[in-house]
Amino acid sequence: MQYRQLGRSGLRISAFTLGTMTFGGKGDFAKTGDTDLAGARRQIDLCIDAGVNMFDTADIYSTGVSEEILGAALRGRSDDIMVTTKARFRMGKGANDAGLSRYHLVSACEASLKRLGRDHIDLYYLHEWDGQTPLDETLEALDTLTRSGKIRYAGVSNFSAWHIMKALATAERNRLIAPVAQQIYYSLQARDAEYELLPVAVDQGIGVQVWSPMAGGLLSGKYRRGKPQPQGTRQIENWGEPPVHDIEKLYDVVEVLVSIAESRDISAAQVALAWVAQRPAVTSIVIGARTEAQLIDNLKAADLSLTAQEISRLDDASAPPLLYPFWHQASTASDRLSPADLLLLGPTVARKGK
Repeated sequence: MQYRQLGRSGLRISAFTLGTMTFGGKGDFAKTGDTDLAGARRQIDLCIDAGVNMFDTADIYSTGVSEEILGAALRGRSDDIMVTTKARFRMGKGANDAGLSRYHLVSACEASLKRLGRDHIDLYYLHEWDGQTPLDETLEALDTLTRSGKIRYAGVSNFSAWHIMKALATAERNRLIAPVAQQIYYSLQARDAEYELLPVAVDQGIGVQVWSPMAGGLLSGKYRRGKPQPQGTRQIENWGEPPVHDIEKLYDVVEVLVSIAESRDISAAQVALAWVAQRPAVTSIVIGARTEAQLIDNLKAADLSLTAQEISRLDDASAPPLLYPFWHQASTASDRLSPADLLLLGPTVARKGK
């Protein structure tokens, strides 16, 4: 297992993080899984044996039950084991039971600590943007939580690049604790993060944890062109998160995944995970599984190194179109591009140079 520095912080976390959305199986989260305490302990044992030192949850997962199960399963284990959780979404019927206000963040953090049975949260994420709460209020709340020892690092999740830059500027201007990481969706199914989220991570030194690197199972190899879709699962046409805008392109990507996997006698899932783990700026990928067999298979990807040729095949099949102003920059600004710019534009510039 590799241990990578989280952005410009001094924290080193494992390249793989265990996600616990499947813990609990309550309400809307029942469709993701229903791992109980005994199952959670077995999954955590497998992850710790593989070198995982970070475990991810959120207060909204099964309305707090995921945090409770994770906290109970981690009780008595090494202090080197770290936990991330998140706040923003509605956790009650009150007018202030959602959002990123000082009121909600402080109360949400204290509630998460109680459910987790811990005296601190290692990495506390703002789970989603709140355009109605002033950022200085939100960051002051994070600053207070950090200085009181309740959280050690802060991050953002599902923010746009301009939201991140505004947060960093607000923190610098007011001398507040700044986010050190972002948790984002990124996979071979949808590489939208390459437009601005990964470049801002490179440019500003922001760590990146990737959620759903398997695109919710779409990249498992079970969904193939011309073959029946798996029984008992969501149908691609009705997939909501992540949405599928181009089914034929998805099938093209899966065909390359399966081809590489068969040539190595491994699963397509391992190839998909290894591709994300090897991308620029990515610190850690969040994996989760309904079964122990799936988790064991996914963890094997931590030791998988794809060749340049394999990466090139996957890149070509999944490449996002260049939107404006990126196609214009690739055409007219290639002589003065930064490493952050080249994360997206590098392949296009290289092709034009041949």
